[in-house]
Amino acid sequence: MKMPGGRSGILSLSIKDKAALYSAYMPFITNGGLFIPTDKDYQLGEEIFLLLNVMDEPDKIPVAGKVVWITPQGAQGNRTAGIGVQFSDQDDTARRTIENHLAGALQSDRPTHTM
Repeated sequence: MKMPGGRSGILSLSIKDKAALYSAYMPFITNGGLFIPTDKDYQLGEEIFLLLNVMDEPDKIPVAGKVVWITPQGAQGNRTAGIGVQFSDQDDTARRTIENHLAGALQSDRPTHTM
């Protein structure tokens, strides 16, 4: 995954393979969400706009969401710094696209970044 710099509140995220998508996706969050590696400071509840590029999808998916999880720099256990973004309940395009790519994998016992 790579995330080039952008204006505050607008993020761009490209996920190139299924393993990266699986580890970033947060299905336990209402409406779905993604963990986004970043060193920028965000506040819980902050509204963000994400342009998401998933694997072989031809177009970026615009996603409105809010910060529901923060892993600060220097977190215990060498966890990657970043934020968890909950998708808006107004549009489920991102969640549907991600879950279509991960069909079957979400029911596995494979650990994600949060375990």
